[in-house]
Amino acid sequence: MKNYKTFILVLTVFLSSYNLTGQRTSLPQEAEKAMLKATRYMVEKVSTNGGYVWHYLPDLSRRWGEMEAYKTMIWVQSPGTVSMGHLFLDTYRVTRDEYYYQAAEKTASALIWGQSPEGGWNYVIDFAGDRSLKHWYNTIGKNGWRLEEFQHYYGNSTYDDDVTSNAARFLLRIYLEKLDPVWKPALDKAINFILESQYPTGGWPQRYPLKYDFSHHGNPDYTSYYTFNDGVIGENVNFLIQCYLTLGEERLLDPVRRGMHFYIISQDSSGGWGQQLDMNLQATGARTYEPKALLPRATYENAMYLITFFRYTGDRKFLARIPDAINWLERVKLPENQTEGGKYTHSTFVEPGTNSPIYVHRKGSNVKYGYYYSDYDDKKLLGHYGGKSRMDIERLNQEYNRVKNMSPEEATKDSPLKVESFMGEGTPQQFYSLNRSFFPLKIDDKQVKEIISSLDSENRWLTKHISISNPYIGEGQKKEATDEFASTDVGDETDTSPFRDPSGQDYISTSTYIRNMNILMGYLQANRKKI
Repeated sequence: MKNYKTFILVLTVFLSSYNLTGQRTSLPQEAEKAMLKATRYMVEKVSTNGGYVWHYLPDLSRRWGEMEAYKTMIWVQSPGTVSMGHLFLDTYRVTRDEYYYQAAEKTASALIWGQSPEGGWNYVIDFAGDRSLKHWYNTIGKNGWRLEEFQHYYGNSTYDDDVTSNAARFLLRIYLEKLDPVWKPALDKAINFILESQYPTGGWPQRYPLKYDFSHHGNPDYTSYYTFNDGVIGENVNFLIQCYLTLGEERLLDPVRRGMHFYIISQDSSGGWGQQLDMNLQATGARTYEPKALLPRATYENAMYLITFFRYTGDRKFLARIPDAINWLERVKLPENQTEGGKYTHSTFVEPGTNSPIYVHRKGSNVKYGYYYSDYDDKKLLGHYGGKSRMDIERLNQEYNRVKNMSPEEATKDSPLKVESFMGEGTPQQFYSLNRSFFPLKIDDKQVKEIISSLDSENRWLTKHISISNPYIGEGQKKEATDEFASTDVGDETDTSPFRDPSGQDYISTSTYIRNMNILMGYLQANRKKI
């Protein structure tokens, strides 16, 4: 049977390599055909009103974003609806096939349907409305033990996981593609939301409009705090710069400058940064497994941002305290006996004041009776968050040394904020490249043939071992403080958090589709003359 299936697959690929006139088609042509077939399936069979979640059973009977979703729901964050929209626009640029632009239009329409009255987005959009979405939060969302951001229905928008800024960026892209005014009101609404939600100091909260109503395990609601986590502030600054470049709005410069300046005023006296800061600019906790701490990862990333901001402005104030960040990262390296043979260099969290590594653990079986706590013991660390990381301090040091002696003129040579006339072709509204897609540098024919031949009879790229979850069956009943789930992704059968499916079950996956499309696009770009 296995040999028979292999024969059929080879025969199918062989026959498909000839067109109706009997002429052999080129591999780039076959790649373009496969891309269109796969896309038609995703757009016409899988999407919900133009939007997507992350994973689906092949019969579409169950589906998941970061958590399990209703059939009326789409996921905004990557690799869901916005990622698919970016992919469609990338493919349209490569192929100039209007079908991809039309697919992007459907995605944009889905996002606009789910845009908040203020102009932002939540993680998820439910076309059945708030009544359905609230029920989801009160059942599936509430019982995701480690996904605390889904345990409460806020009714507002989030910057977490690049949700609002990336959705806004996609609207900017589709508007700029043809300057179709139909997209401009929603884009303007998103820009105004980002401007309105910025604090006077230059930072942004995690969610907006501000809410303070979800106090859990005795912790204050953290969503109004200044937030670096998942690039909240950096992505907003980047988006506003992109808008300034392409829309030419002077009003965006002050928010950009305040956003960049916030990195300076938020640096701790020790040299490090917390990933959340309270209104006094002090590092503070957020989710119950994110204690009050300074973070080596946030410190490394913020120092890199400061180098970029110096290249934008030529202002040496952005470089002034990078040595403090580097010195702090050196000071808080893990002791040798906690590096696991040199695999790690730093703990995820560092205690302010003492610079001691602190570690987070959990006990229990479910969200109702389980809990997180922190101490100085590096055993039984969280499986879903990790307690240690690796920082390339030498790379940061090299980047700093590379730019520190640059003159302002040299530093800002390619700055998007530099005042100068536009020298490109056409106008800036047509001169826009997001550069978010990953095209491998070298793609061989064998890899392309494998991707083409892996399309099944329904034109799907199926994959295994994706993240699924337990179906919702009610709240947890087990009260004992067990260590059984201390380092697992998911607790007992009532935990609706995601975990990787170890079975051989096939799934439809947006990430697999996006990856294969990017590879084939890269191949087309390298072989245009053969199409």
